[in-house]
Amino acid sequence: MAALSLPTNIPSHLGLRLLRSALNVGDFKRAHQLFDNIPQPDPTTCSTFISALTTHGRPNEAIKVYASLRACGIKPHSSVFLAVAKACAVSGDTLRVKEVHEDATRLGLMSDVYIANALIHAYGKCKCVEGARRVFDDLVVRDVVTWTSLSSCYVNCGFPRKGLSVFRQMGLDGVKPNPVTVSSILPACSELKDLKSGKEIHGFAVRHGMVENVFVCSGLVSLYAKCLSVREARAVFDLMPHRDVVSWNGVLTAYFTNKEYEKGLSLFTQMSRDGVKADEATWNAVIGGCMENGRIEEAVEMLRKMQNMGFKPNEITISSILPACSFSENLRMGKEIHGYVFRQWKVGDLTSTTALLYMYAKCGDLNLSRNVFNMMRRKDVVAWNTMIIANAMHGNGKEALFLFGKMLQSRVKPNSVTFTGVLSGCSHSRLVEEGIQIFNSMGKDHLVEPDANHYSCVVDIYSRAGRLNEAYKFIQRMPMEPTASAWGALLGACRVYKNVELAKISAKKLFEIEPNNPGNYVSLFNILVTAKLWSEASKIRILMKEKGITKLPGCSWLQVGNRVHTFVVGDKSNMESDKIYNFLDELVEKMKMAGYKPDTDYVLQDIDQEEKAESLCNHSEKLAVAFGILNLNGQSTVRVFKNLRICGDCHNAIKYMSKVVGVMIVVRDSLRFHHFKNGNCSCNDLW
Repeated sequence: MAALSLPTNIPSHLGLRLLRSALNVGDFKRAHQLFDNIPQPDPTTCSTFISALTTHGRPNEAIKVYASLRACGIKPHSSVFLAVAKACAVSGDTLRVKEVHEDATRLGLMSDVYIANALIHAYGKCKCVEGARRVFDDLVVRDVVTWTSLSSCYVNCGFPRKGLSVFRQMGLDGVKPNPVTVSSILPACSELKDLKSGKEIHGFAVRHGMVENVFVCSGLVSLYAKCLSVREARAVFDLMPHRDVVSWNGVLTAYFTNKEYEKGLSLFTQMSRDGVKADEATWNAVIGGCMENGRIEEAVEMLRKMQNMGFKPNEITISSILPACSFSENLRMGKEIHGYVFRQWKVGDLTSTTALLYMYAKCGDLNLSRNVFNMMRRKDVVAWNTMIIANAMHGNGKEALFLFGKMLQSRVKPNSVTFTGVLSGCSHSRLVEEGIQIFNSMGKDHLVEPDANHYSCVVDIYSRAGRLNEAYKFIQRMPMEPTASAWGALLGACRVYKNVELAKISAKKLFEIEPNNPGNYVSLFNILVTAKLWSEASKIRILMKEKGITKLPGCSWLQVGNRVHTFVVGDKSNMESDKIYNFLDELVEKMKMAGYKPDTDYVLQDIDQEEKAESLCNHSEKLAVAFGILNLNGQSTVRVFKNLRICGDCHNAIKYMSKVVGVMIVVRDSLRFHHFKNGNCSCNDLW
């Protein structure tokens, strides 16, 4: 059947009727044809067509219609400028906004406050504060919308302080803010955590009857939540006549951020009872709240419930839940989430991919971290920092330095965290000169002022290299009070290098800084026992008893299948305990044949040498590694995690285990990762 022909040279009034009919049924092709056949479309027809295209998600087409009018020499009416300015705002095309702005200026329409307001709004949506400010400054008459649009532009473009400044100037110019103004400026107070200004605005809203406005109230709830004023957030929330999901989310976030987990969970339950439908932000708030409060299992359960309710995890969900895998070293779950990210085509999201990168590093698989990093099309400073820190925690100092160089070549400016990662990598790899050079370059070459963390890293660099006197002198020259990290680094090295005098000095300082940290007392006790200073060691034990300080028990764990298996010294609770100990006995014999000798200096009890050697076999990390080898199930790597520093004898023994059994063994202790392979460790015995 032949297509219906369209009339030509349509009068504008008839064309408008036909155009509206086509637009009402969504026939945009016919609408375009009709519009093109109107020789002289009037302003109403033009603005109607442009606005309709924008409303139906076709802003670029709307802008093209405007461009065709200008190309034909048709002088746009003010209503057309208003319509096309809105289209530019929706499209986010700064270049088009500037062109419309120039056209309006040439035609002398910039004194029209409505057009000016529309252009300020459009510039704001395009994140172009300079353009918005230029329009604002050229205006002689400014109304409440003008001021609101400019202050909102600053806030949305990441300049909350300037937005507040415009808001204050508005009042000084005698223009009274309306509810839209108030609701758009409150996020600036939230961003700055400016509780004082927020309360002043709250008072203004109360005095002028704005507290029944749902957007104003939601803004106030969010403000108080961000400032951790939970009581005030809840008070505003309880007085709201109509609560939208945004306000519920605000109070939920406030409770969770303020570590009031039970109240947050209770409110979440009440939300369901009141028939308020949770959105993605609600689920993200609850999952994030569980994570912030250390409820990792609950966070995973909430993720399952979220999916059962038909919600798909987004980038925020993923970056919130991945730390659960990192904290629990659950590599299997991390890989499942990675699969989801890949299937949902979220691999381009920086936040998600950076969280994946860190998760793999924390779970002991640096190769997978590298793979994720190498696939990232764009890398910001956080991504570079994460990869540098990943290599540092795995003892790859040279790789951390190499990445730092590549980062500079990529013109990504390093920050304080970058240098903490690089210096940490240098300390774990005994790269003393390189580390000192990087430290000295911070302020001089990169304008990053070293802080206490960076100074502590330098102490660690000297300490791990055995240059204890230089480390001590460096501490004494620090421009700020040395932290527990600095003294702790020196104390830890004193045990390795058997420097009793510096150990006493370091421990004394640590007892002052953190008097209830058992690790410091235990470290000094061990150093004194190793030096056979029994009387002084006894005094430390008495001091701990007097202060009620107990030693943190050593614990090692690993995941086999879906279950995490935990071991403590002398553990026999595992169902396979007999099998584990028998296997260890056999393994030790093979290890001794390969050259292993138990280092009984790491047994502190006063027992004979044979008993000491037997005691060493009971250490949690050996039991965990043995269990992992027995349950490899075709895998080539055993990954074990320990809450304390790895024992020196265990470190040596696991090297021989890797050689005798022929598998890679990765152990993460409280300081770093150790990769054991073919009888060697990645730390080169600098544990």
